[in-house]
Amino acid sequence: MSLSLTLAAIWAVLATIVALLPMRHQFKPGFLLLVTAPVLIWFIGSQHGFWIAGLGLAAFLSMFRRPLVYYLRKSLGKPVELPKEMQGDRP
Repeated sequence: MSLSLTLAAIWAVLATIVALLPMRHQFKPGFLLLVTAPVLIWFIGSQHGFWIAGLGLAAFLSMFRRPLVYYLRKSLGKPVELPKEMQGDRP
């Protein structure tokens, strides 16, 4: 197996572990996974062709659709709503 696919498999295992954490503990490692994914997808594309990278991009967008929508809405200045688990003591 190539280095890029090995790193992608490790990334997927780490994403699964982060998903098992309580919501309030997912933010920092989840953000790190969110930031590293485009670099990893580009690396896969450079080694295996960009149609494979397209499949990886589709999987990435499927896994991170809610954080991506949150950051898109926040960057556009639209109101954002946090999940109840992350709101703390706020009503």
